[in-house]
Amino acid sequence: MDLCDDNGFLADRSVWSTEIATEFAALEDIVLSEAHWEILHLLRAFYDQYDDSPANRALVNYVKRHLGAKKGNSLYLMSLFPGSPARVGSRIAGLPKPKNCL
Repeated sequence: MDLCDDNGFLADRSVWSTEIATEFAALEDIVLSEAHWEILHLLRAFYDQYDDSPANRALVNYVKRHLGAKKGNSLYLMSLFPGSPARVGSRIAGLPKPKNCL
């Protein structure tokens, strides 16, 4: 059984683990820190609440609401998940690809 869908995202989010997250992060040249885990857990909470992976703007607003403006901004999230924080973060968090991400 292949764990990933055609876009390289986890096909079944229930099998997600810290080991899988670490492997996905390594594919993105990211070494997960406490700051990364904080956002990954928020991404999973967003999915649990809205049954969808967030687009970048929704992610920024969600992080701002839960962690404050210092962390709820695009520059901070880009420093953790370069390129597209919503896409990269969702992949590492074991969530489906956000609908608006390339």
